[in-house]
Amino acid sequence: MRVGMGYDVHKLTDGRKLILGGVEIPCEKGLLGHSDADVLVHAVMDALLGAAALGDIGKHFPDTDPEYEGISSIRLLEHVGKLLEEKGYVIENIDATIIAQRPKMLPYIENMRKNMSEALKIEADQINVKATTEEGLGFTGQGQGISSHAICAVEKYMNFSSFDVTGDMPACRGCCGQNPKGEKGL
Repeated sequence: MRVGMGYDVHKLTDGRKLILGGVEIPCEKGLLGHSDADVLVHAVMDALLGAAALGDIGKHFPDTDPEYEGISSIRLLEHVGKLLEEKGYVIENIDATIIAQRPKMLPYIENMRKNMSEALKIEADQINVKATTEEGLGFTGQGQGISSHAICAVEKYMNFSSFDVTGDMPACRGCCGQNPKGEKGL
């Protein structure tokens, strides 16, 4: 199993939509960024890419590339899911935290989980999203921005098709206390 960690932060500003987990949340300010600035999805993508040693979102989706200007981060997450699949990884779980003084996130969390699970082609119960405030402290507590942390576990898919799982098994070394053939361990 491999573990990855991700973090992202964006400034709140007028004239932008607030998108988190692919959900548009009613708010007088939105997050400033090259894409839709979805800090939750960006943190999740960085965690997944990190677990698979594939770099970060800046490497794959540079903010200098006009192709990604205003793009939905959920579309970028779909691409990250395909990259992991191509490299033979399956996602075990994702745990993410949104840090924002306001708005309250609870009414939107299930849709965030649904959007991300559909983008990654995994079950919604493999993704946990929670939110917290910073009690008025720091830039998030003062309403200047929103940040997100994410951690994930991935597993390398191993192709066991070359093993005959129905036939003879190799001699057990006795390390597990079991021996399918009853032979003495080495």
